[in-house]
Amino acid sequence: MNVILGISAAEGIGIGKAFVLPDEQERKIPKRKISAQEVNVEWQRLTDACSQVQKEFSDFLSAKDITKDQREVLETYQLMLSDPVFMKELQDFFSKKLLNIEYSLDFKVREYADMLRNSHNGYLAERAQDIEDVFNRVLDILLDYHPFDIWLVPDGAVIIGRSMKTSDTVILGKRKIAGLALTEGSSACHVAILAKSYGIPVVVGIEDAANLAQNGETIVVDGNIGELIIQPDAATLTSANAKIVSEQKYRVNLQKFKDVPAKTEDGTVFKLYANIGTPEEAQIALDNGADGIGLFRTEFLFMNSAQKFSKQSSSSYTNSMSEDAQFEAYKRVLQIMGDKPVTIRTLDAGGDKIVEGSDLPAVSEKNPLMGLRAIRMSLYCPSVFRTQLRALYRASVYGNLRIMLPLITDVSQVETALGIAKGIRISLKEDNIPFNPDVPIGIMVETAAAAICADCLAPYSKFFSLGTNDLTQYVLGVDRENQAVNPLYNEFSLAVLRMIKNTILNAEKFNIPLSVCGEMAGNKESAVVLAGMGVRNLSMIPKQIPVIKEMLSHFSIKELENLSNRSVF
Repeated sequence: MNVILGISAAEGIGIGKAFVLPDEQERKIPKRKISAQEVNVEWQRLTDACSQVQKEFSDFLSAKDITKDQREVLETYQLMLSDPVFMKELQDFFSKKLLNIEYSLDFKVREYADMLRNSHNGYLAERAQDIEDVFNRVLDILLDYHPFDIWLVPDGAVIIGRSMKTSDTVILGKRKIAGLALTEGSSACHVAILAKSYGIPVVVGIEDAANLAQNGETIVVDGNIGELIIQPDAATLTSANAKIVSEQKYRVNLQKFKDVPAKTEDGTVFKLYANIGTPEEAQIALDNGADGIGLFRTEFLFMNSAQKFSKQSSSSYTNSMSEDAQFEAYKRVLQIMGDKPVTIRTLDAGGDKIVEGSDLPAVSEKNPLMGLRAIRMSLYCPSVFRTQLRALYRASVYGNLRIMLPLITDVSQVETALGIAKGIRISLKEDNIPFNPDVPIGIMVETAAAAICADCLAPYSKFFSLGTNDLTQYVLGVDRENQAVNPLYNEFSLAVLRMIKNTILNAEKFNIPLSVCGEMAGNKESAVVLAGMGVRNLSMIPKQIPVIKEMLSHFSIKELENLSNRSVF
């Protein structure tokens, strides 16, 4: 028996026979000069190859048993293939350099992928692999290269390898895959995201994964603790099977919590909201029993990655979000949620969130997380802020909207933002455009400055939302994306918990609503502490809502308070 430790990317336990993915052969990309007369012919070859890949994706999309997650990934891939910005840059490079189309395409794909990987943003770094995946399929056609066929993987297999193409994950819904063990990837990659939706455990960070096992060997993948066991002994197999049965019973039991109020054993009611990044996720939030949207991250609408936000054609996908495009996105979320509250955060650009647009400055900063980002960026580029506020107010008549300002550190920022919002309301009224003039505007408390001065900020805020991810980062001075110091990132630090407690006390003092929308809200251990500290509104990824409901049902408020007091004092 061989036990290898990795990193959990999707929870669960799976047992199956190893299927080792062969290393992908390196494509040999020819480089040659072409004549001006060959340009049209070469470009047509590219167009035909893209069309062929588009058709492959369309064939997958037409399948009756395709899941929502598969559909979203494949539709995003189709948009990548026709992205006008990328194709225009490629065509300009190709026409200017007069290098064969295979080389030109490979060069621009690598350039884009490197840019995303160097963005210091986990989400964008994972999208680099998606871009390579999509356009490598086009290159395969241009080069007449025939790679490994993923459909050779049998039912019940544990897939082991260096990496797995996102587009190949369509197999996850077609085969009874027991687990994935990969060298590359993270919990934010599309492979892991899709695997989670099927309940397939994933462990990543397995060094030299493809050479650790032989095809057909029995494998246990424990995504709960990030462990891979090759050729387990009888006792280990028995234990793993018992855990699988237990998890299945737990998942079935969670179903009954989806549509009931969140409350403690003694009847104290909580409101559980969802964190989302796209309008489509609003329906997922409803399906999981969300009481509303606690955080809609609008930066994903702006990022240089096609995001689906309306039922319009692909021409609606753009890097620079127009007022109408934003309006449609916000309107859709509000309509999906009905009368449930929807808190939409204004653009949190800058820092580790790279947003490209003609109206946003391209700044080079030594310490971007401390630099021009979030509300600072919005006030630095007021035209972008005004456009977003106009879209938000226009959409406000379609539901229960709340507007949230990120990374507030000073009262003057709130005053300036409120002044701009007032100007937008006056402008809309003059233009006879319907809107709700009473939309609450609140702030995120995610810096030490905001937490310490919560009593000063409260009179200017209709609500507080504790962003515990950034709060922990800034209070402890730890970059959570830096693996070298990641062990120091501790949300249970006494300093962090006391910042949270101070914010809660000031929210109560000024009688304004408070919620927590960081990762702490959706984690069972930390949610216990927050509940005991007095938090009654928690916002998390949709799938955690039934989990937290189930957890709260086992405690009385007194028990939660006792557990919390041990952590805070």
